[in-house]
Amino acid sequence: MLDGTSPWRLHLLKNAALILTSIFFLPVSTFVLVSSYVLSFFIANHASRKRRHIRSSSTFEPQAILITGVGMTKGLVLARLFYEAGHDVIGADFEPDGVPACGRYSKSLHRFYRLPKPTADDGAVPYINALLRLVKREKVDLWVSCSGVASAVEDGQAKEVVERRSSCRAIQFDVATTSMLHEKDTFIQETQRLGLHVPETHHVTSRDAVHKVLHQTKRRSYIMKSVGVDDAVRGNMTLLPRRTVSQTYDHVSQLPISSKNPWVLQQFIKGKEYCTHSLIIEGNVKMFVACPSAELLMHYEALPPDSALSRAMLAFTTEFVERRGKEMNGHLSFDFLVDENVTEKGAELVLNPIECNPRAHTAVALFSGQASDVTKAYLSLLRSGTVNGNGYASDMADKQVVFPEEPGKYYWIGHDLITLILLPLLHLLMGRIRLVEWMQGCADFINHVVFWKDGTFEIWDPLPWWCLYHIYWPRHFLASILQRRRWSRINVGTTKMFGC
Repeated sequence: MLDGTSPWRLHLLKNAALILTSIFFLPVSTFVLVSSYVLSFFIANHASRKRRHIRSSSTFEPQAILITGVGMTKGLVLARLFYEAGHDVIGADFEPDGVPACGRYSKSLHRFYRLPKPTADDGAVPYINALLRLVKREKVDLWVSCSGVASAVEDGQAKEVVERRSSCRAIQFDVATTSMLHEKDTFIQETQRLGLHVPETHHVTSRDAVHKVLHQTKRRSYIMKSVGVDDAVRGNMTLLPRRTVSQTYDHVSQLPISSKNPWVLQQFIKGKEYCTHSLIIEGNVKMFVACPSAELLMHYEALPPDSALSRAMLAFTTEFVERRGKEMNGHLSFDFLVDENVTEKGAELVLNPIECNPRAHTAVALFSGQASDVTKAYLSLLRSGTVNGNGYASDMADKQVVFPEEPGKYYWIGHDLITLILLPLLHLLMGRIRLVEWMQGCADFINHVVFWKDGTFEIWDPLPWWCLYHIYWPRHFLASILQRRRWSRINVGTTKMFGC
C-alpha cells in the first residue's frame, strides 16, 4: 500500500491504472445497466409497484423527506426505502471538485441539490444557509442526515438552525451531543460518567505524557489514536511499548502530538471487532443492527438479533441513550472490541466500546427491503401517540425495535475486483503470493457476485452504480493526478479517499 513517503510516480501510476480499469470494464457495466432497464420495463419491479399501491390510497399523506449524503451507500439506501414507502425524497450532497455524486442519478429522488462544503476559511455558514433555503423551498417535513465523518459537527449546527427556523424535524444530534460523541476522548469520558464499562484510556497532549503512562503500566499494551480526523495515521495500529525503549521513543517521536492535536492512548484488546447502527428517537432505540467489523469495513453481514453478542450490544446502546435522557434524536453507531476473560464460571465475554460515530452507518444497508418498518421508525419523530392514513404510530412509550429481517450479505464489486482479483494478480506475477492464494481470491469474488448483494446496485435503479465506477471515481482519480494529491486507501461505500 502506498503512503505519503512513496514516490509521486507510483501514486501517478496507481491513479492512471484505476482510470484505465474503469475504461476497460465500461462495456460490461454498460451492458448490465441497459439490461437492468430492459428487465425493469418488462417486469414490474417490487419497489415501484409498492410505491404506486401506497400512493393510490386516499388516506395516504406523503411526506417531504430530505436526505443528505445520497452519494454514499447509507444515504442512497434510505432514499430508496422512503421512495418505496411512497414519500417524496429530496436528495442533497457535497460535490467536491465538481464531481457529481452518484446518488443524484437515483430514480428514488424527486429532486437533487448540490450543497457547499464547509471549509476552514468560510466555516459552516454557507452550508447551513443553503440547507435552510432548501428546507423552506421544498417544504421539508423530515431531514435525515447521513453525514460523513468530516461534517458531523457542522450537521449538528445545521440541525439547531433548521429546527429553530422552520417546521422541519431532523434526524441529527445537536452540536454538543455530536461533538462529545465524535471525539474519542470525550466519548470515553461520557461513557465512564454514565457508569458503563470502557477500556483503559488516557488523553495525552505531549510525548512525555505518553512515556509516563507506558512507564507506569508496563504489563499492558496500548495503541494510539488521534482524537481528530487524521487519514495519514488512521490505520497505524502499532503496539506500544515496542520491543525496545529506543524503538518506542522513535515511534512516538514521529507522531504529531500537542495540546492543539491531542491523542488517546488506549488499552490494546486482543479480540474481535464489531460495529452497530441504531436509530434513536427521543431517547428510544428504534432500529438496531450489529455486525462484524474491521479497520476498513467493506463486507457486511448482520449478527442474528437473538445472538448473545447482538443482545449485549443492544443492551449497551439502550443503557447509554436512556441514561443520557430523552433529548437524543439521531443515528448512533458504536465500535466494540470483545475480550474474553476466564473466570471460575468459565469464559466471559466483555464488551469494550472503543469509539462512537454519531451518524448513520453503512450497515443501514442491511435493512434493505424493509421500507415499511424503517420509514415508520423514522417518521415516528413527526407524530406523538397518533395513527393516521400513513399507517405509522409514534407513541414514544413503544419500545419495539426494528431489526433486519433475513438480511443479505453486502459487498462492493469495484472494491472486490481490485482487492481480490487484480491486485493479487499483480502480486502473483511479481512472485509475492502463490497461485493457490490468487485462486482463493477469485473464488471469494465469484461467491460474492453470485450470492451477495452489491451495496449500490438495484436492478430498478442501476444508474447510481454505473456512475459510481465510471464517472465519480475516475474523475476523482484524475483530480488526484492534476492536483498531485496522494491517497492510501478508498472506501467505495462511503466514497471516502484517505489522504496520506
